[in-house]
Amino acid sequence: MIQLHPIPAFQDNYLWLLQDGRQAVVVDPGDAAPVLTFLEQHGLQLQAILLTHHHADHTGGVAELRAASGAAVYGPAAETLPAAVEPVQRLGAGERIKLLGLEFELIEVPGHTAGHGAYFVAQAPGGPLLFCGDTLFSGGCGRLFEGTAAQMLDSLDRLAALPDSTRICCAHEYTLSNLRFAQAVEPGNAAIGQYVAYCQALRERGQPTLPSRIGLERQINPFLRSREPALLAALAQRDPAAQDEVTRFAALREWKNAFR
Repeated sequence: MIQLHPIPAFQDNYLWLLQDGRQAVVVDPGDAAPVLTFLEQHGLQLQAILLTHHHADHTGGVAELRAASGAAVYGPAAETLPAAVEPVQRLGAGERIKLLGLEFELIEVPGHTAGHGAYFVAQAPGGPLLFCGDTLFSGGCGRLFEGTAAQMLDSLDRLAALPDSTRICCAHEYTLSNLRFAQAVEPGNAAIGQYVAYCQALRERGQPTLPSRIGLERQINPFLRSREPALLAALAQRDPAAQDEVTRFAALREWKNAFR
C-alpha cells in the first residue's frame, strides 16, 4: 500500500515522501536530516528525488541524500538547478516517469521561478496527487520571483483544471495566513470561514492543513478565483486601472504581497 507523508522541515516546509513499505520517493528535500531519519525509522530505501524548482529550501538536502542512498534525481527541463544537485534527469512538459509503480507526469508551471515544474500522479491510491512546490498553496500561490503574472495565471489555470479530487501537496504551511487574506478579499465567501475553522482545529492538534484538494481550492483560493464577480468587484476598488485578467491577477498578487 502506497502511503503519503509530509515531513516537517525548517520553520514551515513540508518534504513530501511516498513509500510502499520498501522504497520511497521524496519531493523537494531542502534538508536531508529529517528524510534520513524517516527512512531509517521505517526501513526504507530512497529510490528517487523529485525537484520542482531551484530554491535552497527545496534542494539543499539532495547531495547528502544521493550520497547516502544512490537515489536518482529528477527535475524540470526548463529550470536552472544548483550545480550541487547534478546530475539531474530532466523532464519536459508531459513527460512521465514510473516510480513505486506509479506514473509521475511533469507539468510546467512557471511563475514563482522561470522553469518551475509540478508532478501529477493521476492513478495514485486514494485519488490523484499533485506535488506543486511553491506554485499553488492552500488559499494562495507563490510570489513572482522570476516569472510574470501572465505565466502564473496560466500555470494556475492548468492546475485548476485537474480533477477536483486531486490532493495538493504544496511545500509550505501557509494556509491560515493565506486564508486571512482570502477573507479580506472575499468577505462574503462562507466557504472560506468554514475552512478557517477546520484548519485552526488541525493546527491546534499539531496536524498539517495539507494536502488540500483542487475542488476545495476553487471555492476558497482567491488566486484561482480572480475571474469571479466578487473578486472582480474587490479588484476594481483596489486598482481601477487593472482592466484585463492578467493586470487584475497582478494587482491581486501585489495586494497579497503588501497584506499584513
